Amino acid sequence: MISIGFWYIPLALLVFGCLIFIHEFGHFISARIFGVTIKEFSIGMGPKIISRTSKKNGTAYSLRLLPIGGYVSMEGEDEASDDVNAFSNKAVWKRIIITVAGAAMNILLGIVLMFIMVFATKSLASNTVAEFKENSVSSSALMVGDQIVKVENVTVNTGNELVYEIMHKGAKPLDLTVIRDGEKIIIEDVVFGSETEAGYTFGTVDFYVYSENPTFPNLLKHAFFRSISTVKMIWDSVIDLVTGKYGIEAVSGPVGATTAIGDAASQGGANFFYIIVVITMNLGVMNLLPFPALDGGRLIFLLIELIRRKPMKPEIEGYINFAGLIILFALMILITFKDIIGLV
Repeated sequence: MISIGFWYIPLALLVFGCLIFIHEFGHFISARIFGVTIKEFSIGMGPKIISRTSKKNGTAYSLRLLPIGGYVSMEGEDEASDDVNAFSNKAVWKRIIITVAGAAMNILLGIVLMFIMVFATKSLASNTVAEFKENSVSSSALMVGDQIVKVENVTVNTGNELVYEIMHKGAKPLDLTVIRDGEKIIIEDVVFGSETEAGYTFGTVDFYVYSENPTFPNLLKHAFFRSISTVKMIWDSVIDLVTGKYGIEAVSGPVGATTAIGDAASQGGANFFYIIVVITMNLGVMNLLPFPALDGGRLIFLLIELIRRKPMKPEIEGYINFAGLIILFALMILITFKDIIGLV
């Protein structure tokens, strides 16, 4: 039985459309600032639904059928051009800014949404132990009143960071740095419980923490560190996938994200808001990965050009990007198929 409600689909399409627009607008506005000739600004891929061409600058603005991406097509983006305002004829530092602007806009949007979400909350979780749960195993090493400031080598400033680090690393004993009675001490090999889901084992937090007053400084602190922690979580996920900590079954594409959006929306505004934060930050971080056909792959070529003081041959870059694009499409098909099977 399919568990996804049909109303989730237009909601997810709206979310994806907005995030893609923000991403492509980053490329578009930075290219405009540097005077690059823009041939088309498109939201979506595939056949055109509607397209209008500006009489002022000749840029075509398009909406396409498939809501799985978008692009800004610039003169001289993938080839040499005689146009003085072509992308390829701009200074390397300008091209670097244009290339990273899309991902930067997604991450910035995620930070703004995180600040809004945190400022709307009524409770802020601290990193100080308040009470242990029944049958707690960490109580043999920790005490009520311990302020946990490091999990292994990662500094934690809020309860959200603390919970994530224990879940991510707590399948094995952890070294914790705590402030106890005003003194900073290291407690080695603290054991937590663990659970396994979809082949992935994670630690469980077996204590409660005190709440902090939602004063303006505390709200700023939590919004800032939760934003940093979310980016770190996405980066950790990439590393865990590459190193085999979990397999392809833990990866979701647009179909899986649609389900997550629907589930979050049904659980309330805070969960829905947070899943949007994760998706937009994920879009930004993933696009900066040094993989051909992604913004991060183009960035690598630009950095090589900056060091060598001359660009790579366009045909070589084109072949590499084409190969990367084929791999990305293959992964997209595989993950989408896996997500659809999971819904049935």
